[in-house]
Formats: sequence, structure tokens, C-alpha cells
Amino acid sequence: MEPEVPLDDDVLVTRARAGDLEAYDLLVARHTASAHRTAVLLGAGSDSEDVIQEAFVKGYRKLSRYRGESSFRSWLLAIVANETRNLHRSRTRRDGLVLRAAAIPTAEAGEDDAVGAVLAGERRAALVAALRQLPVRDREVIVCRFFLDLSEEETVATLGWPRGTVKSRTSRALAKLRALLADEEVRHG
Repeated sequence: MEPEVPLDDDVLVTRARAGDLEAYDLLVARHTASAHRTAVLLGAGSDSEDVIQEAFVKGYRKLSRYRGESSFRSWLLAIVANETRNLHRSRTRRDGLVLRAAAIPTAEAGEDDAVGAVLAGERRAALVAALRQLPVRDREVIVCRFFLDLSEEETVATLGWPRGTVKSRTSRALAKLRALLADEEVRHG
């Protein structure tokens, strides 16, 4: 018996459009982790499960609008980003924002593991604090490009911005983030 070849997203989308719920279930299973990461990193925090559930429901309802100009993943992450923005608009306070930074490489070779873990935790906390200080749009582009590791094209599709805007905002946001991190380092040695 030949091994089962996993179906690509385009095949699954075609089947889901034809009413195959199992195909859409496979798409959900395949993209839940990146959708969750996107929601968390864009600030959904403890509401990320609700955000991705709503995004998958909307994705299914709007499947006929998916034109295949970008990957299904990019299209879905754009819905997740929009749902996260909707969440931000509906929140009455910003205290609930939680960003989970991607793992920062641990300490230099040869350092004690405990010291390395403490330093990595401090670096991660400084990065999260700096990200929280960025304006929402700057945070979104940084998260997409560097935490979710999306290509420029995927970031364009996810955020729904022109390519030039993604390029310029990425550059400016990185400069702001570097400055915030440098200020933090000066303050805390």
C-alpha cells in the first residue's frame, strides 16, 4: 500500500468549497498553530482562542471570496489579524494586551544554564516591553515579519497593506524597536 500523500491547501480549499467539511477540518488543523501564534503576538492574549475560532468561522463563510492570489495561510492570517484588530477596538482597556515573544537564543556558549535562562528571560521581558510600547501598526509588521517569519509578500497579504508600506513601516518599526531596547539597556545596565 502506498503512503498517503498529504493534500495541499489548494486541493483542500477546492474540496471545502464543494461542501467537504472534512477538507476544511484539515485546513483548520494545519493552520491552527500559526493562527494562534498570530493572534497572541498581535495582542489577543487570553482571547486568542476566541479570535482564531471566529477567524476560522469567517474563513469558512468567506471561502468563496478566496481567489488564490496569495497562499491560503496568508489569507487566513489576514482574517486573524482583522479579528485581532476588532478585539482591540472592542476592548475598553489595554491592560489585557499580552505578547509572547518568540524564543530568543539563550546565553553565550559556556555560560551556566541557570544564568543563561535568567538572561534569556530578561531579554525576552525587555523585548516584550519594547514591543508593547510600539504603535499597533508597527507592532503588527514586526510580529508578522520577525516573530511569525512571514515573507514580505505574506505580510502584504496578511495586513492588507501595499508592499511599499510594509517595507517602510518595517524599517521604521525596527528602528523604533532598536531605540527602545537601547534605552532599556542604558537604564538597566
